[in-house]
Amino acid sequence: MPAGIFDTYPLAADRFDEMLAERGKARPHWRGLVERLQSLSDQLLDRRADFVRDAIESDGVTYSVHADPKGTSRPWELDMLPLVLDGDEWERLAAAVAQRARLLDAIMADLYGPQDLLLEGLLPPALVFGQPGYKWPCHGIRPASGRFLHLYAVDLGRSADGRWWAIGDHTQTPSGAGYALQNRIIVSRAFPDTFRKLHVQTLAAFFRGLQENLARMAPSGGETPLVVLLTAGPFSETYFEHAFLARYLGFPLVEGRDLTVRDDTVYLKTLRGLRRVHAILRRLDDDYCDPLELRSDSALGVPGLLGAVAAGRVLIANALGSGVLESSAIFGFLPAISERLLGEPLAIPSVASWWCGEAPALEYVLEHLDELVIKPAFASMRMASVFGHTLKGEARRQLVESIRAQPHAYVAQEWVKLSQAPVWTGRAERPLASRSVGFRLLAAATPNGYAVMPGALARAAPSSGVEVLTMQRGGLSKDTWVRARGPVRRASLLKKRLGVIDLLYTGSDIPSRVGENLFWMGRHAERTESSARLLRAALSRVSESPEDSTAELAGLLAAARRIGAVPDIDAQGAAEAPPLASLEATLLAAVSDLRRPGSVAANLRALSENALHVRERLSTDNWHVLNRLEQALHPAPVTVDQALAALDHVMLSCISLAGFALDDMTRDEGWRFLIFGRRIERLAGLAGLIAMVLQADEEECEEMLEWLLEAANSIVTYRARYRRTPELLPVVHLLVFDTSNPHSVCFQLHSLERYMHRSEQELGHPPSPLLTAISERLRHFDLTLLEAEHCAPGRAELAALLAEAEETAYALSDDMHRRFFIHTAKPAVVEVAA
Repeated sequence: MPAGIFDTYPLAADRFDEMLAERGKARPHWRGLVERLQSLSDQLLDRRADFVRDAIESDGVTYSVHADPKGTSRPWELDMLPLVLDGDEWERLAAAVAQRARLLDAIMADLYGPQDLLLEGLLPPALVFGQPGYKWPCHGIRPASGRFLHLYAVDLGRSADGRWWAIGDHTQTPSGAGYALQNRIIVSRAFPDTFRKLHVQTLAAFFRGLQENLARMAPSGGETPLVVLLTAGPFSETYFEHAFLARYLGFPLVEGRDLTVRDDTVYLKTLRGLRRVHAILRRLDDDYCDPLELRSDSALGVPGLLGAVAAGRVLIANALGSGVLESSAIFGFLPAISERLLGEPLAIPSVASWWCGEAPALEYVLEHLDELVIKPAFASMRMASVFGHTLKGEARRQLVESIRAQPHAYVAQEWVKLSQAPVWTGRAERPLASRSVGFRLLAAATPNGYAVMPGALARAAPSSGVEVLTMQRGGLSKDTWVRARGPVRRASLLKKRLGVIDLLYTGSDIPSRVGENLFWMGRHAERTESSARLLRAALSRVSESPEDSTAELAGLLAAARRIGAVPDIDAQGAAEAPPLASLEATLLAAVSDLRRPGSVAANLRALSENALHVRERLSTDNWHVLNRLEQALHPAPVTVDQALAALDHVMLSCISLAGFALDDMTRDEGWRFLIFGRRIERLAGLAGLIAMVLQADEEECEEMLEWLLEAANSIVTYRARYRRTPELLPVVHLLVFDTSNPHSVCFQLHSLERYMHRSEQELGHPPSPLLTAISERLRHFDLTLLEAEHCAPGRAELAALLAEAEETAYALSDDMHRRFFIHTAKPAVVEVAA
């Protein structure tokens, strides 16, 4: 980056610039980073920007925006240039944020307790009781830990004179900690030498404190405390952060349906049974947490949760009802409240605010509309902030009428012109651009107060002149580096020494929902790979010599119809294939058409959805493969060659997933259900496909053997073993009876029997008799029936057995759902013919 690049960086006279002081000189705490950037060429900087983008994509960092044309899960936007804060300035900021957290926690204790602030006139009752954020059922409930706010976030902005202002409080389910950590991981790898040389404070100690203090404050009664992270699920806009934090902190990620309340005690429904939950770090809004006491139509919460809280049997972080403090209308009352509750002035001022529910404030707002920002008074209101000076004519008149009609619903704040900072554009004419920036700082409760994370989730406006900083509107995020005075010791989430209370039984906290999603992840992974192999066999014949492969293609189309990749309306009889142009279009759609339930694309989508629900249990490498797999068919292939290349990509990724399952996952119950899913799906698919081939006419059956070996991933084994064209007897032996072949029917049966016996020992459920019965019948099948030149009776008998094996696989799947996932009926008994 040439030194002259700063000549094109725009400085604004009416704004504070985070990087440059007067006359364009770098601020002292920025100099190390600026010098490093100057030493790098444009090409190297572009590579680092590419590294950041690739890391975001590989790690699957997303932020969901519903009804967004870019898709509900858009990639997280991260600028490669960090923001740098001076260590001394940070210490003052951290102390001010900790004070603000203590103050808001004390306000919560009063509002849901004696309500002295209302009696003394320090807060208007209408501001508290007139908003949906105040939860009457929570009044009188004292948290088990004595703390209402365990995690707190505040949005700060710096004005033109360099002063800091609080712009917004987040007390209900504060987000940003996980994204800040992910930003740090990526940006510190983009500039590793600079990160070390600048002595940037690390974030791990903050998260270790959060982890330890939640467990310490939980009402465990001497038991090993179980802390879970409660999420609304994959449709939450910050679901990535939920999964990322759960994995980083070591907390099970649960949804409301994973929990149940019995005798005022919260339990996690696991594969082993019920396990008590002692603390819940929630990312679910107040209203949805308990349908019995709060919002009755909520399908996301836990019935009876508030009763468990009232009984002191579970810690909720943050306490239910804490959304009442997210109203920016409270800002104007905080200075006096701070003096009353803490006996000290507010260290960091809130931006000047006027709640229109008070008559003098209403008149002031209407007279000074051009100088103010109009916001909703309560967090539950879905209204964007409006800058008064941007409104003219009819729009201005309508806003004034709305404020007069419902003054209590609006708050006005002084317009603070936020500081600016550089963002990397990569454009030759101006690689650096200036954007308005804001900082979200986070604090976590400790026994002695609050600890502030030494960093922040910084957000930059998407373009020049934009003042609203929000990821929903395309904003950028930035890592924030806080300088230390000397070298920083590496921190870890691991304790130096474990005690008896830390000992856990491996795998005992796997929710039934997680086991179910891992089970279906295994099934859909196997289904994706098998459909890809089948369609690759068909497309390769279309690509090479379709005229010579008519009989084979007819069989392949019948197999594709069987799995739902090709609709029945495309059928032209089992004996012939459709015209070439129609055939190509049919097979291309079988690869990429989401409307076809058996297409590769549809199976990929199902696999991705299952993986998303268990994201916190997948390794980073595993998730990288899943991300690449999801992109394999984007854009959709439009030629046979493109489709073959895409299918090769899909199969290689599926093989990687299988490798991760066998070599990268702990052998707990979750892993076993993933393998159950793979084996059951392979058993059903193989048995059904081989039965279809055996039921064909003798001549057609012979024509199908080669592609059957390809679809079963056994063609190389067959050729190495027999060195001749495929014949019925050796093909059947290899694909049905050879227990050394991982792609044979009997291999699947024996594997399932072994895993079922292990599950009986660990989970207490007896294995299904179905597997043993069908295995015995296959073991006694007389292969000499297939030696004869005309062996139709033998083929029919084996086809019937394999059809039963396929039905057994599906019956076993249903039985596992009843036993382990929905916990309803006794194991079903399915009659198997003798």
